[in-house]
Amino acid sequence: MRFVWAVLAFVLAAVLIGTGIAQRTIFLGPKDVTAELSVKSPQAYTVIDSAVLRAHPGEQTLVAHGDGTIFVAQARTADLEAWLSDTSYNRITLAKDGTTTTAKLVEPTAKSEAGADMQRDPAGSDLWLDSFADKNSLVDRMQVPEGVSVLLASDGKAEAPSDVALKWPLDTATPWAGPLMVAGGVFLLLGLVLYVLAIRHSRRGRGPRRKAPPPLPVTEPIDVADRAAIDSAPEADAAPEPAPAPDAAGAQPETDPASSQDGAVRERRATGSKRRRALLLIPAVGVTAALLSGCTPDIWPHPAASPTPTPTETQAVEAGQQAPAVTEAQAARILESISGTLADADKNLDVAKAETRLEGSALEARKTAYAVRKSVADFALPATIPADKVKILVPQAYDSWPRTVLMLVEHGSNEKVAPLIMTMTQPDPWSNYKISDVAEMQASAKLPNMAPAWLGAKLTPPDSPFLVVAPDELASEFANVIDQGDKSEFYDKFDKSALAFAKSVQDSRATVLQALKDKSADTTSSLSFAASVGAGKPISMSSIDSGAIVAVTVDDSQTIKPTSADASIKNVDTNGTVVNAPAKALTGVDESKTGFVSVYGMQLFFAVPAQGSDAKITLLAASQQLQSVTEIK
Repeated sequence: MRFVWAVLAFVLAAVLIGTGIAQRTIFLGPKDVTAELSVKSPQAYTVIDSAVLRAHPGEQTLVAHGDGTIFVAQARTADLEAWLSDTSYNRITLAKDGTTTTAKLVEPTAKSEAGADMQRDPAGSDLWLDSFADKNSLVDRMQVPEGVSVLLASDGKAEAPSDVALKWPLDTATPWAGPLMVAGGVFLLLGLVLYVLAIRHSRRGRGPRRKAPPPLPVTEPIDVADRAAIDSAPEADAAPEPAPAPDAAGAQPETDPASSQDGAVRERRATGSKRRRALLLIPAVGVTAALLSGCTPDIWPHPAASPTPTPTETQAVEAGQQAPAVTEAQAARILESISGTLADADKNLDVAKAETRLEGSALEARKTAYAVRKSVADFALPATIPADKVKILVPQAYDSWPRTVLMLVEHGSNEKVAPLIMTMTQPDPWSNYKISDVAEMQASAKLPNMAPAWLGAKLTPPDSPFLVVAPDELASEFANVIDQGDKSEFYDKFDKSALAFAKSVQDSRATVLQALKDKSADTTSSLSFAASVGAGKPISMSSIDSGAIVAVTVDDSQTIKPTSADASIKNVDTNGTVVNAPAKALTGVDESKTGFVSVYGMQLFFAVPAQGSDAKITLLAASQQLQSVTEIK
């Protein structure tokens, strides 16, 4: 019966293991679904619509082959349409059946400056959420959300790759394959144990048995003669022979070799039997290990995942709310590009390269610094733009252009260097972002509560009546405070930090005047100061409490003139020593009979409260650089 149970265990093990293996092999099915994307007339650009990318659940894998560069970018569908509005391109969409794709040629809806299809290299655009490029072949795994499409191109001139396929993974999990194979291994081991026990029992049942004695002969009477013979037999014959005694040396006489050989044979048989039982277990252990090796989580059942709690959004999305200009990952990539470009421009004093990432007051400050730096090696350049960390990101929620972004950037873990707050603007879909205002945060400054990056904020109109001061009036009012101090009618609108900065400008002016008196130059020249509104337009980003962060530029002009016809303002003295290196470098003259005007641009960021608030205007950040030196004509 034990053999029967062992055979049943083997059969059941074979069924379970075979079923588990079959689930991972012949019954497994394909691992992914593939869609070939083809176009009739190749163009420089191909757009794969968001619906095509999301036709199946799971991660999308784009496989493209072609000659030369293959470029792939992800962007919001509306942004891609705007970027391609002045050129023709192929667009792959999902058919009505929801399974097949169709390709159609889209003609340009806007004319470029060239009057024909515009061909531009898509690499490096700030519009992309993500991008990737490779040579001849490309495999890109994506998790494209709804409303995001993919651009496929080469260099903007060559045709986009036409050998393109999309793949989506299929669920090939077999949660019962693992338990079935493990159960089969258990039954295999049980069968082997039963088999060993059955063999052992069988051997014991067939072991050597004693033979029955032969039948006794019929007894007969013993006669007197026989009795006499028995009685006369020697007694020694009846006694057993004693064991031989040891010899004189104490050695034991040899015993019967047959008896010792029988014992060794029995011992070897017992040892061999144990070894065979152990060897019978090895196949079971080996098979089980082989089945479990290389197992993946797909062959095991998983408990139902409980929904992950998500934090409640404290800022609700308004009806008709537009998308934020950039995402956090996109902003970090843009900042890294800006930082690298300006670092290279600063190293080579390259104005043309700086112009690709700067505009307004920020650009003028660097232009001036580069020009002076070529003559004055130790002239300080404006603050470098770090690429370490975007601490606060406030993108404009706007679907059209121009788009503006406010960022607070830290210099890594270096707390000794003040963070920078900056605004950057993208004028159209084909241009990159440029920084227009940048300043160092004040030590005690704290930003107002701003909208989160995923929501974005609105720009406050320059003439907004909903702030205590309209953005386009803020620069002129603060300039008045700098010039007149506590006599200004706007003095009480600003907080201590703003008034302290205004006082520092006044003190700097007084220092320059005193230096002029110390040289007795005040008798032959006059020095005057005036603060005025800078050339840059104010940028105002609304805060949650209906206030705004407003970036403005105030110019502090310093005018020096000779007071007599015989006097002149010298940049180089009679000994040939340069006494005003920036003026000499920027004007190229050693002296002037009319004088010079030096303009220092102050880039300022204020927190402006809402109308009706008791709070005052707070200075958040400030920077001051030489903008220009010109000779009075």
